Amino acid sequence: MSNPNGVRYSDLVRILQQEFPNIPVNTIHGTIWDMDVRVKNEVYKPARGLFRHVSFKDKEPVEHKGITPTIEIFDEEDFYQPFADWLVNDLEECSKAIALGHDYFKDKWGTPDVIGILKARDSDIIKPPTEIVAAEIKTDTAGLITAFGQACAYKCFAHKSHIVVPKDSRKEDLDRLDALCNIFGIGLILFDDADAKAPGFEIRVRAAKHEPDMFYVNKYMKIVEDKLFG
Repeated sequence: MSNPNGVRYSDLVRILQQEFPNIPVNTIHGTIWDMDVRVKNEVYKPARGLFRHVSFKDKEPVEHKGITPTIEIFDEEDFYQPFADWLVNDLEECSKAIALGHDYFKDKWGTPDVIGILKARDSDIIKPPTEIVAAEIKTDTAGLITAFGQACAYKCFAHKSHIVVPKDSRKEDLDRLDALCNIFGIGLILFDDADAKAPGFEIRVRAAKHEPDMFYVNKYMKIVEDKLFG
């Protein structure tokens, strides 16, 4: 942990995968997710999803240029699990999140590409109620209006809803989405659609929490009960 800026959880997992290709990725996740607790004399979290060595605790982070990733063509589905992992490990908005998509709900109102839950931890003194988080991911910038409508529809059963779009979308479209997301309480997340291994998810508008309709919560959670709550 020699980086004074710290290392994002997802970047640390990727680095360890490259250095130790024979170790299963789930073993890496299980080993590092709570480093700030197990080795608190060496590592701490200055922010959610960010690990930093304690030697840099009282120092200001320095700016540095990132490495340009290799350009490849990825399918939209390639970003579902990375975003689910980001919700859990970097944003820490979910305790569990899964890729869904396609027509899993078999409903004309659509199926979220990613759905997650935030459940109380055993260590919580006051345990909050479970929250549902849904997300619509779009790589085709021609379909942003439809994607926004779907993200709005997910608010029927989700406490927070996100729309996740390429950061190189037209500025006019991003400005319009920014305004709409602020009005409707939808989270707006930008990402690099040229690299599914390092999408670099960034928050532009934070999702506002609201109370969904419990009829729809129970209707849709019953469909994903085994996958999400099992």
